[in-house]
Amino acid sequence: MSGFPPPVPKPPTAGRGQSAIAKTRGLYVNLRQGPGTNYRAIGSIRNNTVLVHYPGSRTASGWVWIEQGQQSGWVSTDVISFENIVTPAPTPPQQATPYDGKIGIWHWKGDVLPENSIEDVVRHIRRTAPHVTQLWVKISDATPRDGARWQGYWDTKRSLAIDGPQSIDRWVQVLQANGMEFHAWCVPKGSHVETETDIIIQACQRPGVRSLILDIEPYAGFWQGGQAGIRPFMTRIRRALPGSFHIGMAVDPRRHHFATIFPAEWFPFVNSIHPMVYWATFRRTPEDALRETYEVWGSYGRPIIPILDGDAQPADMRDAITLSTQRHGARGLSWWRLGTITPAGWQAINQPITPGQPPPVVVPPPLPSGQEIVVRPGDPGYSSGSYTGRQEFQSFQGTWGWQVFYKSTEPQTSKVWARWIPQLTESGQYEIAAFVPARHASTRNARFKINNVKGSSGEIIINLDQARENNNWVTLGIFELDRATPGAGTVLLNDLTGESGLEIAFDAIRWRQVLSKPDGKFLADGYDAPIGTETERRSAQVWPGQWIDASPFARLYFVGTPQEAYHTGADLNLPRDADAHAPVYAAASGVVIFASRLPVWGNVIIIKHDPLATDGTVLYGRYAHVERMTVKVGDRVRRGQQICQVGNAFGRYAYHLHFDLSHTTILETQPQHWPGKNLQLLLANYIDPRAFILQNRPKR
Repeated sequence: MSGFPPPVPKPPTAGRGQSAIAKTRGLYVNLRQGPGTNYRAIGSIRNNTVLVHYPGSRTASGWVWIEQGQQSGWVSTDVISFENIVTPAPTPPQQATPYDGKIGIWHWKGDVLPENSIEDVVRHIRRTAPHVTQLWVKISDATPRDGARWQGYWDTKRSLAIDGPQSIDRWVQVLQANGMEFHAWCVPKGSHVETETDIIIQACQRPGVRSLILDIEPYAGFWQGGQAGIRPFMTRIRRALPGSFHIGMAVDPRRHHFATIFPAEWFPFVNSIHPMVYWATFRRTPEDALRETYEVWGSYGRPIIPILDGDAQPADMRDAITLSTQRHGARGLSWWRLGTITPAGWQAINQPITPGQPPPVVVPPPLPSGQEIVVRPGDPGYSSGSYTGRQEFQSFQGTWGWQVFYKSTEPQTSKVWARWIPQLTESGQYEIAAFVPARHASTRNARFKINNVKGSSGEIIINLDQARENNNWVTLGIFELDRATPGAGTVLLNDLTGESGLEIAFDAIRWRQVLSKPDGKFLADGYDAPIGTETERRSAQVWPGQWIDASPFARLYFVGTPQEAYHTGADLNLPRDADAHAPVYAAASGVVIFASRLPVWGNVIIIKHDPLATDGTVLYGRYAHVERMTVKVGDRVRRGQQICQVGNAFGRYAYHLHFDLSHTTILETQPQHWPGKNLQLLLANYIDPRAFILQNRPKR
């Protein structure tokens, strides 16, 4: 304790505590033993977490006593504010829903799951996330020819397929034996009223089916009955079911989609609204996506049970839970979907949801990233061809720096094919994802076929709506792969989509190993400076040797010019251009997710660094204006490995390394991101690299 004043306890005049959501200036703020920066830091308070603060403890200099979980101490109101959680004023009671106080997981089809039996699926949920008590199972979809089919028509994993009432009974029996509930969902089209509603009615009349959710979206392949078709469709269903049977409606909650689904016509028939708050797909933060959701649907007059993004960063998932339940008063939550949620995601989901009560602060142990393989067009492992004997493909240079193939869609007969084969070095579960470029990808029905999956007798078909994506990795599912099986995890795609006049893109495929235990295999042991000799980087000095930061974090620079902006990181220089062509090293271990040339920036490398061994923090490092890049997307790097050299963005700037660290996924979706003069946006997405490295040096 030498050099620090003695701790200062909570004052007796602190009074009553107030529950609140922490709004921190950056990723986190320090919790200290006393009201001042001269006191020892004893913990950290992260943004959008729930705590108790004591207004009566506030000092003249703005320090306040707070309590969060097992930690308590002082925090400065210069770097934190509190959004008080206030019990809402009494209002006319809303109808109770089957989802109140509960967590549900959406299930699409068995093909996208590594498990091979209902018992295995349910056992995995109960073991991994015991607070999840509902499974929302897809029962049917409609086809242009037949009108409607049970969902098993599209599911080759027969042990999990929904083929009719008996299949539902089997699911209900296993779920109930494990303390879980069965909820049905479907995609109604409204084009064949009798055949569609007959299946829905049969499903909802089975004992143990607790509710029905209708997926109503303003896109091709969804509701086609128009405004006039809603009433006869829903009247037929409502007449066949008890009046107490609950029907919900899932919607795209963005403002410009509200009127397109005719919400006033659905209103008399539905009991709850389930907005798809897919912030990652929307390229938004959970906070922004939820704010718009409640602005658009908050006055609709039905309880709102948000559908949250299960294929997202765990930190964002935890934020979404807090904001949904504490700011917006959500009475229950659901997650899309089974088969895309990683072990770290399950950790985030697994907390009790009690409306009106703050969830406990859960700090799960860090989970490692696994092996990551990316095969791009032109890489070893990629092959393609034509059935016509002619050159059918066209190509372009994608935003992410590699060649992308595309062609027009075919309504009846395929003309081309493409194959991606990974070279697996380990067996295990792998998340398989497809990259969808921003251009030449307008098909609604790209049919990816996954082959040689353990436990599956044939190929697994995953339909992907490329038109909804934009330079984004889209998870196809999590699959069990055996490296001893020839071609394990091979992905095939052709141009047969059943559409005319659209385009289909053939881009990169990624296999990311899913690890469930913090075995230390791919955890970051700390951060070093990305420049300097090995001896210099081992010193106590953060920016080693004679390296200086010409533009420190969050400082306004280029003042008075059109380029005036707050700086997102550090501009690392040596005097008199001695840094020209100097080696650049990975600040921590991780996987390269971007390595290409960008306008203005020059060459840029982005590394998704491994979870920090001490607290699980995942950061994205951007190394910009560089030259002679020696790594590519998908490469795993270790701390201190050379990845490139200091450049000058092809003569645009003086030689220097721009280096920043982001705690959000902004650089994963927007590698060129630059908040400019928006200081709030900068602080929401970036942290001070010098301060972070100083606090997280590796143990030598």
